[in-house]
Amino acid sequence: MAKYLMLKHYQGAPASVNNIPMDQWEPDEVTAHIHYMRDFADRLKTTGEYVSEQALSPEGQWVRYDGEGRPPVTDGPFAETKDLIAGWMIIDVDSYDRAVELAGELSAAPGAGGKPIHEWLEVRPFYGVTATASE
Repeated sequence: MAKYLMLKHYQGAPASVNNIPMDQWEPDEVTAHIHYMRDFADRLKTTGEYVSEQALSPEGQWVRYDGEGRPPVTDGPFAETKDLIAGWMIIDVDSYDRAVELAGELSAAPGAGGKPIHEWLEVRPFYGVTATASE
C-alpha cells in the first residue's frame, strides 16, 4: 500500500469542463457535490483505502520565522494556497493506477446544473513512493 494525495485546486489547474465557480452554484448543487464527496469517502473507508480528507476555507496567511520576536505575517504578493487549494483527500492504495482510477471518479463530482465537474485533480505520492503506471 502507498499513500497518495489527491489535491483539489481553486485555480492553477487546467479548467474543468463544468467550470462554474462553486460560489455561483445553487444551494442544492452544493449539497449534491458535498454528498457525492462524502459517499466517495465512505466507500473508500469500506475498502480500507481512505486515510483523510479536508476542504479548506479561502482564508489564510503566510508566516515565517524572522528571528526573535513575532514572526512576520503577510497576505502577499505571493501566489497563496488559499487562492489555489480547495481541499484534499489522502488515500492508501495498492498502486499508482488505483490512485489515478479513484481521482478519475472523484473528478466526476457534480457541480452546477448537477452535471459532473470533470475537474483536474493533482495526484501526488507521499515522499518515498515511486509513482509508476502499468500502461
